[in-house]
Amino acid sequence: MTTTFTTSTDTTRGTRRRRPRHSAVPFLAPLVIWAGAAGVLALWWSDTTSVVGPAGWLTGAGRITGLLAGYACAVLLALMARVPLLDHTVGTDRLARWHAFGGRCTVSLALAHTLLIIWGYSLTSHTNVVSQTSTLVLHYPDLLKGTAGFLLFLATGVLSARAARRRMSYETWHYLHFATYLAVFLAFGHQLSNGADFVGNRLAQAAWYTLFLGVAALVAWYRFAVPLRRGLRHRLRVTAVRPEAPGVVSVHLTGEHLDELGGEPGQFLRWRFLARGLWWTANPYSLSAPAHPRHLRITVKAAGGHSAALARLAPGTRVWAEGPYGGFTANRRTARKVLLLAGGVGITPLRALFETLPGQVTLVYRARHREDLALRGEIDAIAARRRATVHYDVGEPAGRSSPLTARALTALVPDLAAHDVYLCGPPGMTQAAVRALRDAGVPARRIHHESFAF
Repeated sequence: MTTTFTTSTDTTRGTRRRRPRHSAVPFLAPLVIWAGAAGVLALWWSDTTSVVGPAGWLTGAGRITGLLAGYACAVLLALMARVPLLDHTVGTDRLARWHAFGGRCTVSLALAHTLLIIWGYSLTSHTNVVSQTSTLVLHYPDLLKGTAGFLLFLATGVLSARAARRRMSYETWHYLHFATYLAVFLAFGHQLSNGADFVGNRLAQAAWYTLFLGVAALVAWYRFAVPLRRGLRHRLRVTAVRPEAPGVVSVHLTGEHLDELGGEPGQFLRWRFLARGLWWTANPYSLSAPAHPRHLRITVKAAGGHSAALARLAPGTRVWAEGPYGGFTANRRTARKVLLLAGGVGITPLRALFETLPGQVTLVYRARHREDLALRGEIDAIAARRRATVHYDVGEPAGRSSPLTARALTALVPDLAAHDVYLCGPPGMTQAAVRALRDAGVPARRIHHESFAF
């Protein structure tokens, strides 16, 4: 049985309307990446006088794929350096998708480079492939290190495949990716020592050093120095852990100078709780209430060992927080009317947006059971205060809620196509909701969602 509850039916009252800021960065970033790839191809072109015969074509193709693989390594690290300009405008999940696609391309380019170079050199020297491989690896400068770097990349690519990810925890997958730093370091030395486009070419060497040292500086600053500095300055600690629904708790935190964090409703931080079994990993959790100069709150569902352990945190536990991250904020809004569509614990960032988004806001909150509606008391109070509409879609007793279809959503929100939609929930629900929204005529540019899936 599906039950729908509605609180009020009017628009926002008393909230200050803010004009959303739109950035050109999401459009310029891919252009900059492709322009860099074109520059890499220009480097090969300017350094190549002619390509003759099968050996020449294979070796030339190997040089091109090697250059592009090296450039792609720098791009991959830059995308995941957590640079605020990229993270807040492009969005963390889109950067992760670009990174995943780029990772597959990088592994493919590195594999093609290895095979093409070995084949081309074997034709040139009139030796077999096995003998040529041994000669290259054992007798060329830095190529043994390059081989180790390539194998590390290959192993990371295999472990990043969806089938492999399902069998490991987020923490294990996250720390295995640190091996890519070592792989890039090893491959970098190999390229400068053996690359025909770099040997004797001071300008090309300077450009390559500038690219990689620049990316290394971004990673060192935003992934290590900034979190360390903020951890020492803000001195976050747990003040209370309160249950919100079965398996769902809110963790309340306080600290110093929290107004400097600048966290916006809809954003998340990576939280490192300095408690036994938790200190070694930082997991992403959204703010479930607008940030306050003296306190913060996250709401977490027990979905694994790390999240389940948060229910046992003791008051006073020290916390290090990295962020805020994500572009799932009011700045993405383009229309006056907004629909917030939440599934389960996906209500977390949407509850903060529900309180703060200007304009006419409708919230649809889906859950299997009435008791699973976390933060419902707060949501009802916000709806009454701002005279907004809330629909609770609850499937009881068998957990069968109404299907996510264009017809069902349009019945709840008649002028759905005129809305911006902020969407957060489990992956299956999110995919079904996107299809339903597109079928209902909502433009793709007005459907906003971010995922922490890895």
